[in-house]
Amino acid sequence: CFSSLEFRDVLSYGRTSPVTSYKKLQGWSSDQNNWNENLYPIWEEGDPRWKDSWKGGRVTAKLETDSPALVGSNVTFVVTLHFPKCQKEDNNGNIIYERNCTQDPPAPEEQQLYVYNWTDWIDNCGWENCTSNHSHNVFPDGRPFPHYPGWRRRNFVYVFHTFGQYHQTIGRSSTTFSVNTVNITLGQHVMAVSIYRRGHSTYVPIARASATYVVTDKIPIFVSLFQKHDRNISDSIFIKDSPITFDVKIHDPSYYLNNSAITYKWNFGDGSGLFLVSGSTTTHTYTLQGNFTLNLTIQAIIPVPCSPVTPTVPLPTSAVTAGASSNSDSSTTLESMEDNPDGGCHIYRYGYYRTGISVVEGILEVNIIQMTSIQRTESQAENSLVDFVVTCQGSLPTDVCTVVSDPTCQVSKSMVCDPVIITDECLLTIRRAFEEPGTYCINITLGDDTSQALASALISVNEGSSSGTTEGVFIFLGLFAVFATIGAFVLYKRYKQYKPIERSAGQAENQEGLAAYLSNFKAIFFHSSTERNPLLKSKPGIV
Repeated sequence: CFSSLEFRDVLSYGRTSPVTSYKKLQGWSSDQNNWNENLYPIWEEGDPRWKDSWKGGRVTAKLETDSPALVGSNVTFVVTLHFPKCQKEDNNGNIIYERNCTQDPPAPEEQQLYVYNWTDWIDNCGWENCTSNHSHNVFPDGRPFPHYPGWRRRNFVYVFHTFGQYHQTIGRSSTTFSVNTVNITLGQHVMAVSIYRRGHSTYVPIARASATYVVTDKIPIFVSLFQKHDRNISDSIFIKDSPITFDVKIHDPSYYLNNSAITYKWNFGDGSGLFLVSGSTTTHTYTLQGNFTLNLTIQAIIPVPCSPVTPTVPLPTSAVTAGASSNSDSSTTLESMEDNPDGGCHIYRYGYYRTGISVVEGILEVNIIQMTSIQRTESQAENSLVDFVVTCQGSLPTDVCTVVSDPTCQVSKSMVCDPVIITDECLLTIRRAFEEPGTYCINITLGDDTSQALASALISVNEGSSSGTTEGVFIFLGLFAVFATIGAFVLYKRYKQYKPIERSAGQAENQEGLAAYLSNFKAIFFHSSTERNPLLKSKPGIV
């Protein structure tokens, strides 16, 4: 039954594979074993038999991995079969046609339900007949299928190949398995898989796939940086005098480091020194502008079984004095091997992260210090006008955006954004029109190229007398925040007027002050905003 072909000849897909000595992977076999070509035929790519390997079209396979893997941990692979349109696997492992799925061309009437009804013929044969039928119970190397519960419902044979060895298993349309990397050399490797389906006299090849995986002795890590007032978190430009949060994620899907002692050593590159912390999240505030290089070193102390200690042979009496120094060194060596207080030994692994960032001046705070309604004549009293006087701290803004929402601050009613030019003090007046009386949530955002900050308020606009005056009650909600996302804004853009505040006694418009009451209600309506996309995108508009 066996040909002269070896597993490495079959699974290398025509590529030359030199015979090399590898460390054995647990549960795997050498690819120099013979392959049963009569039971598991081999088709080269382009062989016309592929088009008939599956009813209704070709099956494709996708092989995925959670690589990179720290040496000593497990690397996991997942194979998923994708069937032709309108086909799927049922609970019994049969392949059936999906209901209400249009096929092109339509399936024959006698095949309206099953593509492959493997259950029918398996159940119709007795246990002795099925087990004696070697074509449905052995792998390519002749080993029998494992007879665990449900094994006869697994109609696909998966043969994996890597590192000069192979692993074979039966499964359904998707299978997952893991390999320990302790005996795999560091570097990049290829995992290949060949998939066969159950046939009446032989197994039929249906798909192949491969994936690259990496084994490393460096702890794989990813670091994300976040800053409240930063307008574009991906540009590596951050704001002075505002804390930056550094969040470290260790890639350890097999939980190899779960029992390890992990420490994080930070050097933020600004002369503040080294910081050693035990948590994966830390914050740092840069007080100077400039370009900085930050470095992170992660150390993991991994407990492992100790190697047996070889007893020291006693020296002759005459050599005790001469060898005192040597014995002292030996004692020190043994002590260092067993310096773990719980009686175990350990190994050290390290991970490294390095990046450059720029720190600039940014907008740190926005304040609404005054709100005034504008008195208008009866002929002009179509809308109620309100002026908001706004100040900010930090850099000078280049654009301003006003969003009017419902009292819950969840449903946006209108949004207007404009560029502004401020050359000296950050002090400006924003005039806003309200078409009808009611209570509104007002969000005013000032921004520049790298930062933005928000102030919010609730305002009650009441219908005034015949003269058209409008009164409101303003409740200040907060000073420090990044703009929180307030739903999807499907709004038209309008032009409105912005003017520097004037304090001259001869101001043409008569203004009536509004009572303002300070409060910390902002936290109720805006929970720890993490706005990343700039709100201030619109062109100037008129309300």
